[in-house]
Amino acid sequence: MKTFVFDIGETLVRDDRYWGSWADWLGTPRHTLSALVGAVTAQGLDNSEALKLVKPGIDISAEYAAREAAGRGEHLDESDLYEDARPALAKLRHLGMRVVVAGNQTLRAGELLRALDLPADLVATSEEWGCAKPSAEFFAQVLEASGAPAGDTVYIGDHPANDTFPAARAGLRTAHIRRGPWGHLWGADDQVHATADWVIQSLTELTTIAGK
Repeated sequence: MKTFVFDIGETLVRDDRYWGSWADWLGTPRHTLSALVGAVTAQGLDNSEALKLVKPGIDISAEYAAREAAGRGEHLDESDLYEDARPALAKLRHLGMRVVVAGNQTLRAGELLRALDLPADLVATSEEWGCAKPSAEFFAQVLEASGAPAGDTVYIGDHPANDTFPAARAGLRTAHIRRGPWGHLWGADDQVHATADWVIQSLTELTTIAGK
């Protein structure tokens, strides 16, 4: 392996703050929105559909801008990272691997992630690239950012439909992490195990994969 590319939400970063802040903004209990996010995603829908259930007719882009203007917009700090994220990325770089962070996130999220000074060679988001998972265009960008052949590039993520399956279709090696709602929901799925090269419990396991 030469390059490891990481999804962001529920792979490197907990989504608790993100959805909790949306629930607070919309005036709904956090548990309610969290449950709705799980329900729509299990139905194969984008998780933003949960916001439309809480507030029918919502203009998500306008609400996002209003939150930012009110000083209640996106925020990320060290406490949002999973405990193994920074050590795993640092160890991979120490082993000579190229480390890329690339997921479905906003421009603002990209800025916040780069401000954390992660041990990564590149941090990019779907909004910055102008394409999002699970599109083939996104994974073409991943391969360009990788700087290595698809067979020497591992994409790590928690969501089969957004991460494991499309990355495998693009020819990349894949690691499904059993983390967060989607990682656990599909962690024992037969198709996930048949498609993923590895199913892992922690990012620290990637250092072993790096030697293969």
